Amino acid sequence: MKRVLLLLPTTGYRNSDFLAAAKKLGVEIVAAANYCHQLAPSWGLAPIMALHFDRPEQAADTVLREINGIPDAVLAVDDSGVELAAMLSERLGLPGNPAQAVRRVRDKLSFRRLLREREFLCPEFHHLPAGEDPRKLLPALEFPVVVKARRLSASRGVIRADDPEELVRAVSWVRAIQTRADRDAEGLGLIIEDFIQGREYALEGCLQRGELATLALFDKPDPLDGPYFEETLYITPSRLPQALQERIHREAARACRAAGLMTGPVHAEVRINDEGIWLLEVAARSIGGLCGRVLNHFLGMSLEELILRQAVAESVSIASERGAAGVMMIPIPRRGIYRGLEGLADAQSVPGVTGVAITVEPGEIIAPPPDGASYLGFIFARAASPADAEMALRVAHGRLHFDIRPEYPAGLSCVS
Repeated sequence: MKRVLLLLPTTGYRNSDFLAAAKKLGVEIVAAANYCHQLAPSWGLAPIMALHFDRPEQAADTVLREINGIPDAVLAVDDSGVELAAMLSERLGLPGNPAQAVRRVRDKLSFRRLLREREFLCPEFHHLPAGEDPRKLLPALEFPVVVKARRLSASRGVIRADDPEELVRAVSWVRAIQTRADRDAEGLGLIIEDFIQGREYALEGCLQRGELATLALFDKPDPLDGPYFEETLYITPSRLPQALQERIHREAARACRAAGLMTGPVHAEVRINDEGIWLLEVAARSIGGLCGRVLNHFLGMSLEELILRQAVAESVSIASERGAAGVMMIPIPRRGIYRGLEGLADAQSVPGVTGVAITVEPGEIIAPPPDGASYLGFIFARAASPADAEMALRVAHGRLHFDIRPEYPAGLSCVS
């Protein structure tokens, strides 16, 4: 039986999907969780150890000291564990991406420097060290700009600023977000870059011995112009001309080679305008949230099963199904306490809708980007055309009504 060390984030959406894929394939999972000595009971699996994913050197030492035998592969469920997974693969002599390559693409500043070095289209960007006044950069800036935390994902810590006053506010806000989310915030600073006009698209792929295969190219029909860049709709196949889709693939593949990525899942985000294709991100991981489920029909298996098969060197035969599919990451309209929803059955009954997964729990405090990094849930659709899939998602979303209450009742004040 093949054994895989799986790095499970305690708040990950996809833990159950990876565990289900492993059970189907007969792969033994050796589990490690971040910050928690006991996984949620619903996972049905106890970890052998708790690790700090954001301290990969220390975590790798812990694994090498405590693990019984060498697994066949090390996999991270989401972005939080990819650097640790790469480091462990190196130290255990297993196939995987070089840790240096993973670090380079995960850090937005390092990735921008890579793009500039290798002559990709790249916005002007500046590093703002912790504690420095952003107004010192004003002579070099051309508004609008985007302020970004360096290692966060899912639009967390990303804010557009259209003038100097907004820039100062955005820097203060993003610094606070990064300080809460990244213990290395003081040493990282922020990145400030020119805003890129255009529509966004996402490529989902996998690398095998350095060669990139595109599994899907997604349109993002809703404009993402800020100020907070919350993603909503992913629709595939893309409605872009085939020649342009092939150019996106080539640029993503070139970036993977430039970074030194060699194997495993890849998720790339691009913007397209009259100047060409701008790579926003190339991540050594698969698509986030539950969005990967939208590909099950096209792949003939779950995305998690495909990733596991590749990791343990099993053959993969991908189905070739026609039609279109889409997913909506249900946006959080405002900060507050989620109490419940109405209209779920009506949303599920929309023609073309294949499922609605509500992932937020009653009583949970929720927040949209740039503070939050989660969604209310996910809506899935399949249809004959991309336009039909998009329409089904929008109609279903319109039938959902969420009860979100203020964190504190009106009139209640806190006295210190």
